[in-house]
Amino acid sequence: MRLRARRLVVPGAALALACLAAAPLPATAGQSPASAAATVGGPLLAGHGTVVQYVGRPARKVPAVPASAWVVADASTGQVLAAKDPHGRFGPASTMKVLTAITLIPLLKPGSMVLASKAAADTEPMDAGLVAGRRYRVSDLFTALLTISANDAAVALTEATGSLAKGMALINAEAHHLQAYDVVAKRPNGLPADGQVESAYDEALIARQALAMPAFMKYDSTLSAKFEVKPRHWETLVNQNWLLTKYRGALGGKIGWTVASEATYVGLARRNGVTLIVTILHCTPLQEITSAVKLLNWGFAMNGKVSAVGTLVPPLAAPAAKHSIGKHGGQAGDAARLAKAPAADSGSGGQLALYAGVIAVTGLGLGGAGTLACRRRLAGKHRSSLDRGGSDPGGDHPMAEPSADRGLAGPDRLARVS
Repeated sequence: MRLRARRLVVPGAALALACLAAAPLPATAGQSPASAAATVGGPLLAGHGTVVQYVGRPARKVPAVPASAWVVADASTGQVLAAKDPHGRFGPASTMKVLTAITLIPLLKPGSMVLASKAAADTEPMDAGLVAGRRYRVSDLFTALLTISANDAAVALTEATGSLAKGMALINAEAHHLQAYDVVAKRPNGLPADGQVESAYDEALIARQALAMPAFMKYDSTLSAKFEVKPRHWETLVNQNWLLTKYRGALGGKIGWTVASEATYVGLARRNGVTLIVTILHCTPLQEITSAVKLLNWGFAMNGKVSAVGTLVPPLAAPAAKHSIGKHGGQAGDAARLAKAPAADSGSGGQLALYAGVIAVTGLGLGGAGTLACRRRLAGKHRSSLDRGGSDPGGDHPMAEPSADRGLAGPDRLARVS
């Protein structure tokens, strides 16, 4: 756990430095920057404390929230309005699924069917209840991934690239493409893995990319739908992100939790033409969304009244694609472009092998986005290993797990918040 540093309020004289966002020196994922000048997004983002730059007398001070790291940024301009330990590396928990989704959505045709492997079906806890040997529609799996954080769906989708290893190589390559160099992805669902980390700044880069993908936003904002677990056996599945129904202007987001990572969150909201991104890591459990609400409220109130402390950098330039790989809301391109990017360290002293050339996935291409949503089931063998004495099961509701026959709607403990 990081020591909490004191808040740094940057004087107006530092404005020029704060807005510098020159191209950073390339670095492998997980590698610390050589100096503040090389920090992705600007030198003011190199510190571990809270950084905010008021213009004149602050009308509203940035709120204190129980999290080790966070970022509030304007998605349109890329300006980072305030941050705390933005490049600190923490476990992402299920917020890793946002990176998984933006990587795989452009590669997998939503109407195609994916065979659930035993490895996918055995993934626990907090899953959609996939049955090994049964085929599932890609669009349904993406909706399960983003609305109810289905860990088994993450594995099945990643395996659909050809293998889990190929899919993880693509996920790490996409992080590099976004200049999210703090990312080390080991599991597509964010379940505990040694050395798996992200930073709040990198999660903001990833969230900004997600906002540009209509298919992602459609899956992520779906409130409820039916999911056919097996023939004639349907589950009603409900979006777990209560920001969507409780916060005016909410667009989407993703929650996460494991014992080691504590609570994590990505939130997206738009008011009066301003779209904000908030990312939170290592937060007190069950406080992640309320913390996001406080930071979003501050961001909307103070946007234009603070000077940027950094910038969300754009993705690296990619060679022009010879053809579009589909219409699923992602960028045109091909798997070869992703596969040529350096991989993150595998944590075992080597590099993940990246697969050059186009990855051929039989029967998978691109088309229109699906709209089904689903909820997690937590029953039988899929019940959290926490109930069996496991040390870190990984899930998104550590304090109050639902029964097997109940959806995971956002808790009604709060009325609509402004």
